[in-house]
Amino acid sequence: MALKPTIYKATLNLVDMNRDVYVTEKLTLALHPSETAVRMMVRLLAYALNYDQDLSFTKGLSTADEPDLWITRPDSSVARWIEVGQASPERLRKGVSRADQVKLYAYGSEVDIWWAKHRDAMNTLPKTEVFSFSAEEVEPLGAICDRNMEVTITISEQQLFIATGDQQFEVLLSRLS
Repeated sequence: MALKPTIYKATLNLVDMNRDVYVTEKLTLALHPSETAVRMMVRLLAYALNYDQDLSFTKGLSTADEPDLWITRPDSSVARWIEVGQASPERLRKGVSRADQVKLYAYGSEVDIWWAKHRDAMNTLPKTEVFSFSAEEVEPLGAICDRNMEVTITISEQQLFIATGDQQFEVLLSRLS
C-alpha cells in the first residue's frame, strides 16, 4: 500500500511590496512521503512570490505531467508553470510546450553544480526564468513546519522575510536566468 501525504494547513499572511499585494490565504499543503519539509516550505515561498487568485498547488511529485504550482485557465490551458528544485532542462521543456510562462526555484547545497551543468540548456529555453535560494537560508524553514501554521511572508525587492510565532528568517532570491 502506498504511503499517503501528510496534510498541513497554513494561514499565509502575504505582504508583497513589489506588486502591492496584501492578502491572507488559508492553504492546504500536502507533504508527499518522498518530500522534505524544506521542499514544502520552498513551495510555499514560490506560491508567495507568484501569488495570484488562480495559482494552485498541484499533485506535484506524484504526477509527472504537472509542475509544483500552476495557473490554469477555464479552457485548461496553462498560464504559468512553476517548478521547485533542481529540475532538468527536459522537465522545463515540458512546461515551455504547455505554458505561457515557466519559472523554476532551485535550492539546495548543490545548486551551483547543477546550474553549471544545465546553464546553457536552460538559457536557450524561451519564456523561462530560473531563480535560486541559498541552502543555508532555506534549510531552517523545515523546522517551522507545523500541521497548523501561520506564516507571514514579506517580499521587498529580492528579499523574503518569513515570520512565524517568535521565529524570523530572511531569504534572498537570486536570479540565475
